[in-house]
Formats: sequence, C-alpha cells, structure tokens
Amino acid sequence: MTRYILPFTILDMALEQKIRIAMIKKGIKSLSELAGRMNNCSPQNLHNKLKRDNFDEKEMSEIAEALGADLRIEFVDKESGEVL
Repeated sequence: MTRYILPFTILDMALEQKIRIAMIKKGIKSLSELAGRMNNCSPQNLHNKLKRDNFDEKEMSEIAEALGADLRIEFVDKESGEVL
C-alpha cells in the first residue's frame, strides 16, 4: 500500500477548499444549492467570493448556517498553543 503524506494541513487550505469539502460532506451538490440556502446571495456572488477567497465574518456565519454547521474562529497563542 502506497501512503502519501500531504505537504499541508487543513489549516493551509484556502477557504474555498474547506467550504467545498463541507459541501460534499453535507450532500450539497452545487454552489447554486448552497447560495439558495443563504440570505440574499446569488450563485454568481458566492462563486466570485470563493474565487477571491474573500469573506467577512458575517458571510462566513451565513455559509456555516447554510451548511448546517457552527462557525468557530479562534486566536491561538503561537508559543503555548493556548486558545486566547
């Protein structure tokens, strides 16, 4: 069996990749479907934001809600690993 070690962690992924993985896990088949679950968001607008990897906290919260997920944003001390 060949094992591959990926040179990055999920923390290194672009937000678009994380959202698309969450969509797959939740059975959401398209950006149109995800946008339809959000308030006042067109599929084109969502697509553009994903490509720019540019979201504010409110938009991320709406995406999380549309995915049926909680959004967690944490500050972690680089030296101790403690959540601040």
